[in-house]
Amino acid sequence: IQKSIEHIPPFIIGAMLFIASGLILLVWCIIKGEKLWNPAQLKTAAIAGVLMLFVGNGAVIWAEQNLASSLVAVLVSAAPIWFVLLDKPRWKENFKSTGIISGLVVGLIGVVLLFSERVSAAMASAGSMIQVLGLLVLVIGSMSWAGGSLYSKYKSTGSGIVNITWQMLAAGVAFSIVSIANNEWSGFQWQTVTASSWWSVIYLIFMGSLAGYSAYVWLLQVRPATQVSTYAYVNPVVAVLLGVLFAGEHMTMTQLSGLAIILTSVLLINLAKNRKEQKMAHNKETLAKAA
Repeated sequence: IQKSIEHIPPFIIGAMLFIASGLILLVWCIIKGEKLWNPAQLKTAAIAGVLMLFVGNGAVIWAEQNLASSLVAVLVSAAPIWFVLLDKPRWKENFKSTGIISGLVVGLIGVVLLFSERVSAAMASAGSMIQVLGLLVLVIGSMSWAGGSLYSKYKSTGSGIVNITWQMLAAGVAFSIVSIANNEWSGFQWQTVTASSWWSVIYLIFMGSLAGYSAYVWLLQVRPATQVSTYAYVNPVVAVLLGVLFAGEHMTMTQLSGLAIILTSVLLINLAKNRKEQKMAHNKETLAKAA
């Protein structure tokens, strides 16, 4: 994203990514003979796509104009916290768990720690306020991603590939509308975009959208949402390493501490979930033997 955004406006990137990915999947659905036109399914998929891809992913694209990709990934790694808070059907289960509550508190400390350094810099320099705004947008985006994921898990019906197709196309339309409203196309010059930025867009279409996002939505249908959210373990580590190796970024000790604390909170939450699942499995096995 950071490489592509160097020469392409953020909402145009989103429009290109998800319209291209959606059209590729649409052709695949037609070839496979999938039933595409189901108004109820389309509506649910469109809402999920706007929440996850337009608001959630769009927040990341927009924020990377002013924030290092490594810092963005660290803050987005707090997503599992929002999964626990927004997963209403599992509130009773989640909030009875000491491990999950501990994880939420620790994660909140990590997020506050990440904010503190940027807020202090903003107070010292007015030019840094845009970075604080970027952090706030990321928090909203992370919440929207979790909310959209849960909505997709509990409300989606029918073929998974059809749902993903409509989600991407809905997000692509939303990005297109905002890019036009934001007057991005008037100043955009195709000929100034470097090969590096184009390759980044192509990579995002095939690896980020078609491979990564499709796998994520499929997993939501077959595994608990909080377990699927553990993808956030890997993102910050990969982003920090790539940012340092290829983008000349660096992480301060405060930011690294925030990363460690957030990942610890996610670990606590998921350890609690795994213990509960193992206990339930053991109880079922015991009952089966007794029967």
